[in-house]
Amino acid sequence: MPVTIQDVAREAGVSVSTVSRAFTVPDLVKDETRQHVLHTAERLGYRPNRAARGLITGKTGNFGVIVPDLSNPFFPTVLKGVQARAREADYAVFLADCDENATEEIALVQAMAKQVDGVILCSSRMSPSQLERVVGTTSLVFINRQVRDHPTVLMGAAGGMRQAIDHLAALGHRRVAFLNGPKASWSNRERRRGLRHSARHDMEIVELGPFAPRFEAGPHAADLAIAEGVTAIIAFNDLLALGVMSRLADRGVSVPGEMSVVGFDDIPMAGMATPPLTTVAMQNERAGRAAVDLLVNLLTVSGAEAGDLRRELDCQLIVRASTGVAARS
Repeated sequence: MPVTIQDVAREAGVSVSTVSRAFTVPDLVKDETRQHVLHTAERLGYRPNRAARGLITGKTGNFGVIVPDLSNPFFPTVLKGVQARAREADYAVFLADCDENATEEIALVQAMAKQVDGVILCSSRMSPSQLERVVGTTSLVFINRQVRDHPTVLMGAAGGMRQAIDHLAALGHRRVAFLNGPKASWSNRERRRGLRHSARHDMEIVELGPFAPRFEAGPHAADLAIAEGVTAIIAFNDLLALGVMSRLADRGVSVPGEMSVVGFDDIPMAGMATPPLTTVAMQNERAGRAAVDLLVNLLTVSGAEAGDLRRELDCQLIVRASTGVAARS
């Protein structure tokens, strides 16, 4: 038979209400008593009933996470970090995919708000005006999206782009294409901000797109880049870059002999491609864990300082065989 709260109370020599408070409102229980109750519960293998606890605290013990596209390998790695840290904090996670649709994202936040204590929005596609419709419905934390007065985890895409530009410049590339991602992507704007670094190398950037951040968009993007006479291509993400490389192979354009290719995200397939893809690696799992920490802090600590609302994670260029010395014209 499962251990009950009554069993813990009897073994610890305290009332059932004291056991309940030790788990739900620990500040109302003396530290010595609380520790005694918790140790007793752990020894007996007691796990508090989440639904019952919710009736007392008004909390569900659940978090929501919304991503633009679960088929993109970037997001499952972020979710792995979210899930691991949420489990440690004793929260369950509800997951939803908005399919790159801001209207659907709004509907998902509004629906989740009734079932969770807060929502993590990963690479939100909502416009500022659309965000106003969901702010206040529940506690919100953002990953790869900066929203004023809201906790956010940012991965340094601009810095990663600067590393990619430096790398290509060192290889002699002076005319480079950038394949833009979705218009509504904050991460794409950060990548474009990093492109300004090209001026230091007298490098010309040809911007193309926007393109869907998927493999299927790569062939069309590759054809446009070839027509522009560039010697290197930087893609919004690895999936798009892999689609580009596939098309280059079909057209007999050697990589990196005639065209260098750089991606973003360092998904598992990047290192398995032929040739392996040079890419900017993100700290995905760490970002997921940091987002949960921010959400837990938001729910449990009042008056948090502004500095506590932001986490910034660096990117790292991973040089592989898809980039080489610029082809001579």
